[in-house]
Amino acid sequence: MNNIILCGFMGSGKTVVGKELSKIMGRRFIDTDEMIEKEQGIAIKAIFAVRGEDYFRDLEHDVCKRVSQMKNCVISTGGGALTFERNAKVLRKGGKIVFLDASFETICDRIGSNNNRPLFEDREKAKLLYDERKEKYLAAADYVVDGDLSARKAALDIAQMFK
Repeated sequence: MNNIILCGFMGSGKTVVGKELSKIMGRRFIDTDEMIEKEQGIAIKAIFAVRGEDYFRDLEHDVCKRVSQMKNCVISTGGGALTFERNAKVLRKGGKIVFLDASFETICDRIGSNNNRPLFEDREKAKLLYDERKEKYLAAADYVVDGDLSARKAALDIAQMFK
Protein backbone atom coordinates (compact mmCIF):
# COMPACT_ATOMS: atom_id res chain seq x y z
CA MET A 1 0.00 0.00 0.00
CA ASN A 2 1.18 3.51 -0.75
CA ASN A 3 2.18 6.11 1.79
CA ILE A 4 -0.16 8.91 2.77
CA ILE A 5 1.79 12.17 2.70
CA LEU A 6 0.39 15.18 4.53
CA CYS A 7 1.24 18.71 3.46
CA GLY A 8 0.08 22.14 4.50
CA PHE A 9 1.14 25.32 6.19
CA MET A 10 2.74 25.26 9.64
CA GLY A 11 0.01 24.81 12.21
CA SER A 12 -2.38 23.14 9.75
CA GLY A 13 -2.33 19.96 11.83
CA LYS A 14 -0.04 17.69 9.82
CA THR A 15 1.63 16.12 12.85
CA VAL A 16 -1.47 15.82 15.05
CA VAL A 17 -3.66 14.55 12.20
CA GLY A 18 -0.86 12.28 11.00
CA LYS A 19 -0.46 10.62 14.40
CA GLU A 20 -4.23 10.11 14.66
CA LEU A 21 -4.41 8.76 11.11
CA SER A 22 -1.56 6.32 11.74
CA LYS A 23 -3.46 4.91 14.75
CA ILE A 24 -6.71 4.60 12.80
CA MET A 25 -5.04 2.89 9.84
CA GLY A 26 -2.40 0.90 11.70
CA ARG A 27 0.47 2.54 9.84
CA ARG A 28 3.82 3.86 10.98
CA PHE A 29 3.96 7.64 11.50
CA ILE A 30 6.92 9.64 10.21
CA ASP A 31 7.50 13.38 10.65
CA THR A 32 10.14 14.69 8.26
CA ASP A 33 10.97 17.67 10.48
CA GLU A 34 11.50 15.36 13.47
CA MET A 35 13.77 13.15 11.33
CA ILE A 36 15.89 16.14 10.40
CA GLU A 37 16.15 17.37 14.00
CA LYS A 38 17.07 13.91 15.27
CA GLU A 39 19.69 13.34 12.57
CA GLN A 40 21.22 16.82 12.93
CA GLY A 41 21.01 16.88 16.73
CA ILE A 42 19.57 20.40 16.78
CA ALA A 43 16.22 22.13 16.27
CA ILE A 44 15.15 23.34 12.83
CA LYS A 45 15.14 26.92 14.10
CA ALA A 46 18.83 26.49 14.96
CA ILE A 47 19.57 24.96 11.54
CA PHE A 48 17.99 28.03 9.90
CA ALA A 49 19.97 30.38 12.17
CA VAL A 50 23.35 28.63 11.87
CA ARG A 51 23.36 27.11 8.38
CA GLY A 52 20.57 28.97 6.57
CA GLU A 53 17.40 27.97 4.76
CA ASP A 54 19.15 26.58 1.66
CA TYR A 55 21.09 24.10 3.79
CA PHE A 56 17.87 23.07 5.56
CA ARG A 57 16.04 22.62 2.25
CA ASP A 58 18.77 20.27 1.03
CA LEU A 59 18.44 18.20 4.22
CA GLU A 60 14.67 18.20 3.74
CA HIS A 61 14.97 17.00 0.14
CA ASP A 62 17.25 14.15 1.21
CA VAL A 63 14.69 13.08 3.83
CA CYS A 64 11.87 13.29 1.25
CA LYS A 65 13.82 10.96 -1.04
CA ARG A 66 14.32 8.46 1.77
CA VAL A 67 10.75 8.45 3.11
CA SER A 68 9.32 8.11 -0.40
CA GLN A 69 10.89 4.65 -0.53
CA MET A 70 9.17 3.51 2.67
CA LYS A 71 5.90 1.57 2.56
CA ASN A 72 2.56 1.90 4.37
CA CYS A 73 3.46 5.04 6.30
CA VAL A 74 1.69 8.25 7.20
CA ILE A 75 4.22 10.99 6.51
CA SER A 76 3.96 14.52 7.87
CA THR A 77 6.07 16.93 5.84
CA GLY A 78 7.44 20.29 6.91
CA GLY A 79 5.42 23.37 6.00
CA GLY A 80 7.70 24.28 3.11
CA ALA A 81 8.56 20.83 1.79
CA LEU A 82 5.78 20.54 -0.78
CA THR A 83 6.34 24.06 -2.07
CA PHE A 84 9.35 22.64 -3.92
CA GLU A 85 8.56 20.60 -7.00
CA ARG A 86 11.62 18.40 -6.45
CA ASN A 87 10.12 17.21 -3.15
CA ALA A 88 6.63 16.76 -4.58
CA LYS A 89 8.10 14.73 -7.43
CA VAL A 90 9.97 12.25 -5.22
CA LEU A 91 7.16 11.96 -2.67
CA ARG A 92 4.56 11.23 -5.37
CA LYS A 93 6.58 8.13 -6.28
CA GLY A 94 5.88 6.70 -2.83
CA GLY A 95 2.28 7.66 -2.21
CA LYS A 96 -0.57 10.11 -2.39
CA ILE A 97 -0.33 13.69 -1.15
CA VAL A 98 -3.09 15.13 1.03
CA PHE A 99 -3.24 18.90 1.61
CA LEU A 100 -4.63 19.93 5.01
CA ASP A 101 -6.22 23.21 3.98
CA ALA A 102 -6.56 25.19 7.23
CA SER A 103 -7.57 28.85 7.27
CA PHE A 104 -4.96 31.39 8.33
CA GLU A 105 -7.15 32.30 11.33
CA THR A 106 -7.19 28.67 12.53
CA ILE A 107 -3.43 28.43 12.06
CA CYS A 108 -2.88 31.60 14.13
CA ASP A 109 -5.07 30.19 16.90
CA ARG A 110 -3.14 26.91 16.90
CA ILE A 111 0.33 28.43 16.81
CA GLY A 112 -0.38 31.22 19.29
CA SER A 113 2.92 32.76 20.37
CA ASN A 114 5.03 29.65 19.69
CA ASN A 115 8.52 30.96 19.00
CA ASN A 116 9.82 27.72 17.47
CA ARG A 117 8.46 28.69 14.05
CA PRO A 118 11.19 30.73 12.32
CA LEU A 119 8.95 31.74 9.42
CA PHE A 120 6.05 32.76 11.68
CA GLU A 121 7.69 35.42 13.83
CA ASP A 122 6.09 38.25 11.81
CA ARG A 123 2.35 37.60 11.28
CA GLU A 124 2.07 39.87 8.23
CA LYS A 125 4.96 38.10 6.51
CA ALA A 126 3.49 34.76 7.57
CA LYS A 127 0.17 35.66 5.92
CA LEU A 128 1.96 36.54 2.68
CA LEU A 129 3.85 33.24 2.86
CA TYR A 130 0.59 31.38 3.58
CA ASP A 131 -1.04 32.91 0.48
CA GLU A 132 2.00 32.14 -1.67
CA ARG A 133 2.32 28.54 -0.48
CA LYS A 134 -1.37 27.64 -0.73
CA GLU A 135 -1.21 27.51 -4.54
CA LYS A 136 1.81 25.25 -4.36
CA TYR A 137 0.13 22.87 -1.91
CA LEU A 138 -2.91 22.67 -4.17
CA ALA A 139 -0.67 21.93 -7.17
CA ALA A 140 1.15 19.15 -5.28
CA ALA A 141 -1.92 17.54 -3.71
CA ASP A 142 -3.86 14.53 -4.89
CA TYR A 143 -6.53 15.25 -2.25
CA VAL A 144 -7.60 18.27 -0.19
CA VAL A 145 -9.05 17.96 3.33
CA ASP A 146 -10.53 20.72 5.50
CA GLY A 147 -7.71 21.56 7.92
CA ASP A 148 -10.06 23.52 10.18
CA LEU A 149 -11.65 20.25 11.33
CA SER A 150 -10.60 18.55 14.55
CA ALA A 151 -7.60 16.24 14.16
CA ARG A 152 -9.83 13.20 14.73
CA LYS A 153 -12.40 14.25 12.10
CA ALA A 154 -9.72 15.14 9.52
CA ALA A 155 -7.97 11.80 10.15
CA LEU A 156 -11.25 9.90 9.78
CA ASP A 157 -11.99 11.73 6.51
CA ILE A 158 -8.55 10.85 5.16
CA ALA A 159 -8.84 7.21 6.29
CA GLN A 160 -12.15 6.98 4.42
CA MET A 161 -10.47 8.18 1.22
CA PHE A 162 -7.92 5.38 1.42
CA LYS A 163 -10.22 2.47 2.28
